[in-house]
Amino acid sequence: MGWPVSPWRQDIPVFSHRALGALTAIGSLLVLAGCTASPPAGATRPSPSPSGAAATAPSPTPPTTSAAGTPVYDHIFLIVMENHSFSQIIGNSAAPYINGLAGSGAVGGAYKAVGYPSLPNYLALTGGSTFGINSDCTSCWVAALNLADRVDSSGRTWKAYMEGMPSACYIGSAGSYAQKHNPFVYYDSIRLNAGRCAQVVPYTSLAADLASAATTPSLAWITPDGCHDMHDCSVAAGDAWLAAEVPVLLGSPAFTGQHSLLLIVWDEDDHSSGNQVPLIAVGSRVRAGYFSSTSANHYSLLRTIEDSWGLAPLALENSSAPMSDLFVR
Repeated sequence: MGWPVSPWRQDIPVFSHRALGALTAIGSLLVLAGCTASPPAGATRPSPSPSGAAATAPSPTPPTTSAAGTPVYDHIFLIVMENHSFSQIIGNSAAPYINGLAGSGAVGGAYKAVGYPSLPNYLALTGGSTFGINSDCTSCWVAALNLADRVDSSGRTWKAYMEGMPSACYIGSAGSYAQKHNPFVYYDSIRLNAGRCAQVVPYTSLAADLASAATTPSLAWITPDGCHDMHDCSVAAGDAWLAAEVPVLLGSPAFTGQHSLLLIVWDEDDHSSGNQVPLIAVGSRVRAGYFSSTSANHYSLLRTIEDSWGLAPLALENSSAPMSDLFVR
């Protein structure tokens, strides 16, 4: 489904009759699934419910904004999905929950991965470079600064939640867990430091951490297992997993009582669309119902996180601009 944009106002989406028909169909699916319809752009959004796809309720005091226009968030959640292009997700009736989130949040409509296969993209998201890696190698360790280093240096906290991972700091793959989807263990500064590596944990640890805003890390990275991330299973399977898990995030104290941002991105496409992948943003100060036509990629996403927290840019993404158009100033 195409989301054409007005030639005179690039910040306001204008939908064709065909696109409106597709959105109407998606809305019908959401109703049948028990989800709440997305509000119009600029409207006050309802509080999330365990079964809904709505974004969080507005906080009483808006977050401050960085010089580049990115809100300063208390918590940023990043979920990385797998191997699907923009057109395979946005507008797909097999993904009603995801499209509900897209309608209530902001969508990167010109967002691309940085290469193939998986691992280089995960390194780009966390290190600002692929470090010359062009495979899903299992022992190509990286001695370089990374996002976790920057977060620690700023006095904030981070944790990486890996679904299917047998134990904290596990090295290797097991069952539906693939090491190539866990960039943190590739960095020497994390893997070789027992205390820091203990912050790379099985996904089952997340529920307890979400119990309070104080125990929720500033940066929460989430890697679903090989089925739930759509790598080995269908779009519908991944959508169902997000429909079960995301409302828990949106209903947590970190979202309902503080300023938080949820980003959902796909690591790469399936070689079908020039590596254009979906990027969806939901949370405080995110522009509701917004479609961005600004070119962006994984380096831009990393720069957005850095800009929110005033972190020094890492490696190649130093030349990338944050995706500030996704947010209300």
